[in-house]
Amino acid sequence: MALRVAVTGKGGVGKTTVAAVLARLFGREGHKVLAIDIDPSPTLASALGVPKDVRASTTPVSKMLDLIEERTGVRPGSSYGSLFKLNPKVDDLTDKFGIATEDGVTLLVLGTIETGASGCFCPENALIKRLVNHLVLKRDEILILDMEAGVEHLGRGTAEGVDVLLTVVEPGTRSIETARSIKRLAQDIGIDKIVAVLNKSRGEADENFAREHLGELDIEMIGSVPFNDCVITADLEDVSPMDSEDCGSIVDSLVPVKKRLLD
Repeated sequence: MALRVAVTGKGGVGKTTVAAVLARLFGREGHKVLAIDIDPSPTLASALGVPKDVRASTTPVSKMLDLIEERTGVRPGSSYGSLFKLNPKVDDLTDKFGIATEDGVTLLVLGTIETGASGCFCPENALIKRLVNHLVLKRDEILILDMEAGVEHLGRGTAEGVDVLLTVVEPGTRSIETARSIKRLAQDIGIDKIVAVLNKSRGEADENFAREHLGELDIEMIGSVPFNDCVITADLEDVSPMDSEDCGSIVDSLVPVKKRLLD
């Protein structure tokens, strides 16, 4: 089946943890899952449980200068203003650079173009944009896209074509305000299905706060993840929350979210 979920939110809300747990929950059910890291500081590999030595030897596609030159005809930074291919070949890159992780999930680390919201007219941007469009529109599997924090990726349109935009929020006004901006920009590029998951919830008061304020934005809250410092411990021990016995409450809380996304 094809399901394309882009996970986003304000920096620090735990979107990568949510993306990783959902990806592995889908994988445990036997679904074919491709997890895509589109963050300038990729950490999805660690959250999925990829060993440190494999992570250390992984280069984001956006930093593969030889590949970008081969596919676009221009080496990044070598000749400003040169003509390059806007539609380079990308359909083989997942097979070439995908990393097998736990529970049958395949990880593809793209990285992103570290520029302002307007993006850049450059060969590396052309390759990444083309690859994301291919993954979203052509692949027949469950895609979990861990987007960069904030709303800049939506301004560049790299989330266009996803089925669901899952916004991770935490209890607090700033996180809700980011969700407001995300919804506005998402609708501008045609994403109509926007839902939210509350993370780091300390109980009923936090859930009521989030549900009320998200409701004012017409964003449905489809799940609540309890606050648990096991995520910090798992990070210190370099293990995925999925593989930490202390993080069972977090994993369990996202099972209904997984089911809802399938519906």
